[in-house]
Amino acid sequence: MKVVSSEIVISAVKPDQYPESNLPEFALAGRSNVGKSSFINKMLNRKALARISSKPGKTQTLNFYLINEILHFVDVPGYGYAKVSKKEREAWGKMIETYLTSREQLKAVVLIVDLRHPPTNDDVMMYEFLKHYNIPCVIIATKADKIPKSKWQKHLKVTKETLDLDPQDSVVLFSSETGQGKDEAWSILKGYMRQG
Repeated sequence: MKVVSSEIVISAVKPDQYPESNLPEFALAGRSNVGKSSFINKMLNRKALARISSKPGKTQTLNFYLINEILHFVDVPGYGYAKVSKKEREAWGKMIETYLTSREQLKAVVLIVDLRHPPTNDDVMMYEFLKHYNIPCVIIATKADKIPKSKWQKHLKVTKETLDLDPQDSVVLFSSETGQGKDEAWSILKGYMRQG
């Protein structure tokens, strides 16, 4: 997909702050510092629409990005490592859960994992949560450029086995450095947009 316009439209915490539109939405989930912002920027051909931080826990709201006036990416706070209080983490958890389970415009969740390492317990929990609620999921295995091509399949197998991946869920090998997997990711998302 050729992205000609993209902008952040709102940072929301609760449902009454979500954009009032019927556009399809894709939530981007992943542990803190896995590369969600880099993924967004690569997909949108932007250098720094999503702020990249070396400090985990930077995203603390649901950030809605309007793309080509036809869909939203929704960046949700990273899970896992973030050095925030337990109370804050619980509030984020509730905010994310409310969005994921109640938003009709949500077409699928893009779950970003690091191809170099087996998915974490948090990744597995997130994937199981999505399966429990029958929320479609696309796995983006990022940082593919950091591994020799000859080892991609081995790492991919570990990712699929660790998540106990459903056959209908796709895994895309992705690199925000080289653009590997970008077209494939867009084509899967466009498929979800065409469904209803």
